[in-house]
Amino acid sequence: MVITNGIAPTSAPSTVGTPTISPPPPITDPLPYVSLKTGLCYDVRMRYHAKIVTNAYDYTDPHPEDPRRVYRIYKALAEAGLVDMKGASGAEHIGGKLMQHIPAREATKEEVTLVHEIKHWDFIERTASMTQDELVEETDNGDSVYFNNESWFCAKLSCGGVIDTCKAVVRGDVKNAIAVVRPPGHHAEPYKPAGFCMFNNVAVASRVILKEFPEQVKKILILDWDIHHGNGTQRAFYNDPNVLYISLHRYDNGKFYPGGTFGNYDKVGEGPGEGRNVNIPWPCGGMGDGDYIYAFQRTVMPIAEEFGPDLVILSSGFDAAPGDELGECFVSPAAYGHMTHMLKSLAHGKLAVVLEGGYNLDSIATSALGVTKVLIGDAPIPLTNVYARPEAVQTVDKVSRTQARFWKCMKIGHMIHDLPEAPAVERLQDIIRRYQASQLFAHFSMTKLPIFRDRISRSFEDQVLCTPGFQSAKTVVVIVHDPPDVWTEPDPVTGQISLHDTFVMDAEIKYIQWAHQKGYGVVDINAPAVFTDQEDEGYNVQAALQDLCLYVWDNYLDLSDARNFVFVGVGEACGGHVYLLGHREVRERVRAAIAFAGAKTVFPIVPIMDEFITDWYYKNSLVLTSSNHPMWEQSNGGKNPRKKYGNVQKTEYETMNELLIGKYSDVIAFAEEDIEESSSEEEDAGPDRKRLKNDGSSDEGLVDGVIPTSAAIM
Repeated sequence: MVITNGIAPTSAPSTVGTPTISPPPPITDPLPYVSLKTGLCYDVRMRYHAKIVTNAYDYTDPHPEDPRRVYRIYKALAEAGLVDMKGASGAEHIGGKLMQHIPAREATKEEVTLVHEIKHWDFIERTASMTQDELVEETDNGDSVYFNNESWFCAKLSCGGVIDTCKAVVRGDVKNAIAVVRPPGHHAEPYKPAGFCMFNNVAVASRVILKEFPEQVKKILILDWDIHHGNGTQRAFYNDPNVLYISLHRYDNGKFYPGGTFGNYDKVGEGPGEGRNVNIPWPCGGMGDGDYIYAFQRTVMPIAEEFGPDLVILSSGFDAAPGDELGECFVSPAAYGHMTHMLKSLAHGKLAVVLEGGYNLDSIATSALGVTKVLIGDAPIPLTNVYARPEAVQTVDKVSRTQARFWKCMKIGHMIHDLPEAPAVERLQDIIRRYQASQLFAHFSMTKLPIFRDRISRSFEDQVLCTPGFQSAKTVVVIVHDPPDVWTEPDPVTGQISLHDTFVMDAEIKYIQWAHQKGYGVVDINAPAVFTDQEDEGYNVQAALQDLCLYVWDNYLDLSDARNFVFVGVGEACGGHVYLLGHREVRERVRAAIAFAGAKTVFPIVPIMDEFITDWYYKNSLVLTSSNHPMWEQSNGGKNPRKKYGNVQKTEYETMNELLIGKYSDVIAFAEEDIEESSSEEEDAGPDRKRLKNDGSSDEGLVDGVIPTSAAIM
């Protein structure tokens, strides 16, 4: 008898109708991703690639791509307790509870030539046997790259390490990984090394992954936040629909390394790869956390999510970090952590971080540490700067509009259809200028000032207006301005605007009213950002404005009877009159130079005439900026602008219209004071003082309205 719990059953239990209970399934890891470690690829031998020392200066000021870069990152990870650090060399076992070592190995010729030409491979191979003189010569002749006899080995080790790092992530050996490698790779073109780079590590790894894991990885996102544009990576995948390349970099109108227009926002890929290239080109230095986070939230992540990658590879240069003298930007470890956290949400967390640039040893160490902590699973550090600069907002908007042709997520709020041919469509700037011309004629009898041109544009028709008889006025006010601001609320879906909710903010007319009441002559020059019908003709608007200002001075203003000139610039158009002041001898007649810069460019005067023009400009100018102008950011060190920018003052206003209205009284007082001082000086000099032209003859006999013969405006 079977006794159960001390009670004897009265009869044997019946099994009739009793369901069969299956054994429980084997226990599986409920969170397989979380239980994996983060991979770390690091090899001390990568430090063997170094610049050959040719003089004492190489010791006191080492090359930016310093062999210590990778060690400083590894040391920071070890000191933070993320890896075991035995002897600090990295040659011993790297591991621990949080990270798993991924050994680096040399990339093969078959792997590297998936991206690079054979002659490129052969050249790097030859450096191993070159003499020191030959290596120095190749360094001097190269594109910002140096060589020694270990460059060949280190280039293969760096590239192979990145390949195996990506493989470990794809196979699921680790949940994500960081490859602390050098030399970097994203500037290396298929046919040559460049920009401190030998082989394009990320590009080669991407090709290998697509080839060897065709079922698991069909699409790869390469996100490049190095401060320099990854020209080599972009070129490698420019026509590939399976690789989405997104780069945030400093551009400076094509003047920042690697230079040229290949990194501009309008470079979107070609052929089957059209739309698979996204450039976010910063127009200047000083970009910070708020700018990068804004770009990520508005453009990077929506496009990346719509693309749906199977693997994310991060070209992680840290030369946008504070203290990097090459990048001159201010992206904090906290921001790098937040961006990494966002990228982890893609591709089921399959993220491989690969070191590119970054040349301040302290900055790259703290930045890489911030990224690695987030990879392991730590929460990002809270941000302290969350506001995007106007330059960032404008750049991201241009990128979004450009990419709206290819991505549904970018179409919202942007007009993406092709505009029909004229006359069905007309630029609002030309319509508004015609309206301004009609109003200025109705109230002040202002008419067109004849200008000879070498081409035709609807934007030229009313570009320069003047009051009648301005050439005989004692004082002339010259206003060079951008088109007025237009305020509206666009439809959030289509981007279209309703005219009844659209308003033209034209505060400049107040200054024309003032001049008219004082009996001054007025010349009004409109400077649109685009000349209609000349959009595709390579027409540089700023250069054209400079030429126009010189033309008006040479053919009208300088020949007039005016003793006093007041120049007023508004917006980017300030560059026109500041250029004129530096390229013509105007100091005896120009009493005040006023620039409403707002949040736009503050133009320096170029001392073409003599070295004293800068002091003169500083004493006779008033340059007004908005409260949010980048010139006043703490990142600029709190220094006052140099004298060549004029007497620059920060105001409490943000928009141009607020600035024009709010500073009206101050500007008028500034101008009238200088005019009155000039009048007092002339009275003291006698009533018969007559201005002579450069050739010594007088201006008597000049007939108003006669068009002087001169070269046409280009």
